[in-house]
Amino acid sequence: MVQLQIDDSIIIDVLKTVRRIALVGASPKPERPSHRVMAFLMSKGYEVVPVNPGLAGKTIHGQSVYGSLADIPGAIDMVDIFRASAFVGGVVDEALALAPLPRVIWMQLDIRDDAAAERAEKLGLTVIMDRCPAIEYPRLIGA
Repeated sequence: MVQLQIDDSIIIDVLKTVRRIALVGASPKPERPSHRVMAFLMSKGYEVVPVNPGLAGKTIHGQSVYGSLADIPGAIDMVDIFRASAFVGGVVDEALALAPLPRVIWMQLDIRDDAAAERAEKLGLTVIMDRCPAIEYPRLIGA
């Protein structure tokens, strides 16, 4: 059963243990939340891999943009989703087809897909919905 409220200790564990994050819906536009969150995560030492099919081959914050999760070389610890809830199921299914599986699916503020979350949780992934790591990190870990 999908948790509606996730315990802060789980979020702290995720933020302290993941290292490589695929950011789906990355944007090169500074006014977009995904652009700011990517910069924030990189400033905290995470390796952030931007994913956006329309920008594949370009760069955001100096990082090569990939067209899909499957195109990213190497393992991903967490998939951070900046897509409308209607598209989350497809992104989660793409993540669940990766080998090795990511450990975490993170859906940004106002983004929920309980069915997709349940599919991921059944395979042992941690799922966080309707939260932002750039808000949770300072709140739970500090500046």
